[in-house]
Amino acid sequence: MNAAISRWMLLGGPTLAVVISLACYVGGLPPQASACAGVAVLCATWWIFESLSLAVVGLVPFVLLPLLGVVGHKEIASSYGHTVILLLLGGFLLSAAMERSGAHRRIAIAMVRLVGGTSGKRLVLGFMLATAVLSMWISNSATALMMLPIAMAVLQQSGDSRLRTPLLLGIAYSASVGGMATPIGTPPNVVFMGQFFERTGHEMPFATWMSIGLPITLVMLPIIWWWLTRGVASMQPIEMPSIGPMQSNERRVLMIFFITALLWIFRAGPGGGWSALLPVDSAMVGDSTVALGASLMMFLCPSGRRSGEHAESLPAGGATGRPSGSVAGQSNGVDGKCERLLDWETAAKIPWGILVMFGGGMALARGFQDSGLSTAIGHQLTFMEGAPTWLIVLAVCCLVTFMTEITSSTATAMLLLPILGELAVQLGLPPAMLMVPGTISCSCAFMLPVATPPNAIVFGAGGISTEEMARTGLVLNLIAAAVITGLSLMLMS
Repeated sequence: MNAAISRWMLLGGPTLAVVISLACYVGGLPPQASACAGVAVLCATWWIFESLSLAVVGLVPFVLLPLLGVVGHKEIASSYGHTVILLLLGGFLLSAAMERSGAHRRIAIAMVRLVGGTSGKRLVLGFMLATAVLSMWISNSATALMMLPIAMAVLQQSGDSRLRTPLLLGIAYSASVGGMATPIGTPPNVVFMGQFFERTGHEMPFATWMSIGLPITLVMLPIIWWWLTRGVASMQPIEMPSIGPMQSNERRVLMIFFITALLWIFRAGPGGGWSALLPVDSAMVGDSTVALGASLMMFLCPSGRRSGEHAESLPAGGATGRPSGSVAGQSNGVDGKCERLLDWETAAKIPWGILVMFGGGMALARGFQDSGLSTAIGHQLTFMEGAPTWLIVLAVCCLVTFMTEITSSTATAMLLLPILGELAVQLGLPPAMLMVPGTISCSCAFMLPVATPPNAIVFGAGGISTEEMARTGLVLNLIAAAVITGLSLMLMS
């Protein structure tokens, strides 16, 4: 974002917020709803133009909503400590343990080897599958950053310039698409989980989300692969980096990750899930309980190695361009001391600011609901009443997809989801019918380098023009809107 524009909007944001708030009041909205509209405009302006850190803007609702009489400070505080925020915290801690062990690199290289071969198309498919699987559980940005050096080494070996664009774009797009599959895969999904609870009073179970998100991922991946590799030819065999024998810390991290995934998926079903077997009310246990319980296990479980030892799973400076075990082998104290799978020094480096930003989004959603602003906006959109449901969902998907090309996907989700939920109610639809497709569409901005972090990461590697990415991504944007519309309607009917 242009620095001069960002500075101007630091002052322009409050001015615009006051103007909008007064306009809403003059237009007949109650004082609380008008004030909430002003706060939402202020946050949206600063988020979109990056006038301040996203986390800093997340504090604005906590200060302004109580001062303006929209929501009390105790109710707002609960938004920042919501169970969805704790679920995201647990996901960050688990990802940190995975990255510390180096197990994610092993998974990536093994999957590429399994699928890849002499065919350039199969090589791209291998990278895309590995990226998507990892992106389901760790951040899209971290996944793309980890896969990029491996891909660059492969491209250097191949000597085929035509392979560069499909391979790099395949990594970027599959990082975004893979994140659709699970509630913790990408930030907009977490935003949805919190705002859906605020609107309905019910949590959407981990498995329920996956029953919608995973099929969309499975359909989109081969479509993206086909579109990217339609001009890729065969090539000479390429030697993938050696990964060596699996280390004890990798095995233990993967075991905890696997058990955690099973606990998430089967917590509430079938037949009430494993939580129904507990001697307490099953509603007392949630996905955040599983996430933080697994994180606690990472802190408690020994890695099987002594501090100061270095993993040998990858050659020094190999696939990642840095010494193997540079994270996993960090000292955990005095040499010779048994280290844990996760220590606080590593955990302290997780993006805490994102948790504050999500809290701000949750607080705004609470303000929309309590002030009646979402209801007022929903009434203004009832001109869509009578239109076919598929057309309404398709319009939502296209709006969100192309809006996310120029704005943060997280900010888009935080601002639009309360409106989509109310619009669904006004049209006689379940809130999830518009909120879920809208959320998933936040991950489908394929056109511009600035649209998503994975896009920016692979664009920064060079060799891909903005025009080429826009031309390729435009087709995929439209295909994604159609796929999300069709599968969402079919799976949620």
